[in-house]
Amino acid sequence: MAELQRLIYRSVATGTTDSLLNVATILAESQRNNDRDGLTGVLAAHGDRYIQVIEGSPSALDNLLRRLEGDWRHKGLDLIDRRDVDRRRFDGWAMAHARVTPENQPVLEQLMTDPQVSDTAIIALLETALANGSSRSSVD
Repeated sequence: MAELQRLIYRSVATGTTDSLLNVATILAESQRNNDRDGLTGVLAAHGDRYIQVIEGSPSALDNLLRRLEGDWRHKGLDLIDRRDVDRRRFDGWAMAHARVTPENQPVLEQLMTDPQVSDTAIIALLETALANGSSRSSVD
């Protein structure tokens, strides 16, 4: 089994993603847990949906999936991709928040609902959002 995997999922929020408090609470908890578990990743929240890329050891990702499936803040968890990887794409970020801008909003909306969504398209959009000034919490 690989030492490093990447997991991508999307889900439907049970509360609104327009609330800064809701998103900030999730980001803070994710940052704390991810620091502890050696996970890195990025989260986008928009249109009452979440899309997230997480990287780490297979066992840490298994534990995360169990927690996510029981998390009342979202439902309909859709595992888009999980694969072995050679390197982290979001190394250094316990959990980055990909800011939704008018420029990336239409593409993000499509990625959040498209049944044939591309994992590479998700990663590319979230990397672009991070490069354009999204908030980051680094792993020290």
